[in-house]
Amino acid sequence: MPLAPPPAPPAAARAAVPWPWQASAACADLPPAIVFARRIKDAAPALRACAACPVRHQCEQAVAPAESWFDGVCAGRLWRNGRPAALTSPTGSSRA
Repeated sequence: MPLAPPPAPPAAARAAVPWPWQASAACADLPPAIVFARRIKDAAPALRACAACPVRHQCEQAVAPAESWFDGVCAGRLWRNGRPAALTSPTGSSRA
């Protein structure tokens, strides 16, 4: 009789396993509250980290912010409901 495959790990354990590129992400050590912020002033540290991040392209492909209605910082942009948020007003000042 063939052996049954081992049981799959719980969903939480599967979700905790990062993609290999995530270890290289500039935001890897930032708190989730900063990465998933909706306001510019709260997201500023993540946006600064993205500016020099070597894995921006992989991040955008994995998160697919436009398709997933993503809120937060991904690939150097602040997203709200899957749309890039305007980072400055017409006068050039930051909007929150």
